[in-house]
Amino acid sequence: MAILPEGFALPPLPYLVALVAGLVGVGVGLTRTRPTVTPGHVLALVPWMVSGSALHVLYVVDALPTAVEPLAGTPAVYLTVAVVAGASWLALDAADLASPPTLAAPGLLVAAGLAGFALFIGLAAGTLSVVWPGVALVTALVVSPLTWRVVTRLAPEAAAAGSLGLLAVFGHALDALSTAVGVDVLGFGERTPLSRVILDAAAALPTAEVVGVGWLFVLVKLAVAGFVVALLADYVREDPTEGSLLLGLVAAVGLGPGVHNLLLFAIAG
Repeated sequence: MAILPEGFALPPLPYLVALVAGLVGVGVGLTRTRPTVTPGHVLALVPWMVSGSALHVLYVVDALPTAVEPLAGTPAVYLTVAVVAGASWLALDAADLASPPTLAAPGLLVAAGLAGFALFIGLAAGTLSVVWPGVALVTALVVSPLTWRVVTRLAPEAAAAGSLGLLAVFGHALDALSTAVGVDVLGFGERTPLSRVILDAAAALPTAEVVGVGWLFVLVKLAVAGFVVALLADYVREDPTEGSLLLGLVAAVGLGPGVHNLLLFAIAG
C-alpha cells in the first residue's frame, strides 16, 4: 500500500537546497532569539496556514508562474510557508513588534491575496460554486464546539489546551467534512492513502448506499483529533511554549488540507 499522498514529489534540486537552507536559517534564528510564544502567537499563524492552502490550490489548477510552481507543490509548499512565516516572525521580533496582531497581519494580506486570486480564477472560468464548500464550513463551525464539549467531558484535562485545542478540533473537523462533501457529493477523490482506507471501509458497509462513505471518515478524524488534544494537554500545562507550538502543528495538519479542499471545490465546480 502506498504511504505518501498522490502528487508527492520533491522540487528540483536548486529549489530544494534553497528551501532547506531557508528553513535552517529561520530555525537557527528563532532558536537563538527565542521570541515570546503564547497561544495568541500560535493562533496568529493561522493566516499563514491558509496561505499555504491557497498557494497549493493555485498550483493544482496551473495558475502559478513557472518559476514559482516548484515552491507550491507537495511537500515544498509546507517548507515555503514555514520559511516566509518564520522570517516574518524574526523580522517583527527584531523590531520589537511581534505581538499576535502584527504577526497575523502579513499572513492575512498574503492569504487574502492568494485566496482572492483563486476565487477570481473560478469566477472567470464560470466554475465558481461556493454552496457545498460553504455547507462544509458551516457544519465544521457547528460540530467543532460540540466535539470540544464531548472531549472535555470525557477527558477534563483536555481543557488545559484552551483555544488551541479547539482550533485543532476545528481544523480536523473542516478537513473531514470537506473531504466527505468532496467524495459523497462533488465526486472528488481522496489523495491520501490512509484516508482512502477509511473511505473504502465505509464503502463496504450497508450504509454506503444510503448515507455515503464520508461519515466514517468524519467520526474517525474527530475521535483522533480529540484524543491527540487530550494527550497533549499536560504537555501544554508543563511547557506552554513547546506545547502551544505542537498543538499549532496538530491544528495545521487538519486546517491546511481543509482550507485547500474548500477553495479547490469552490473554483473547480
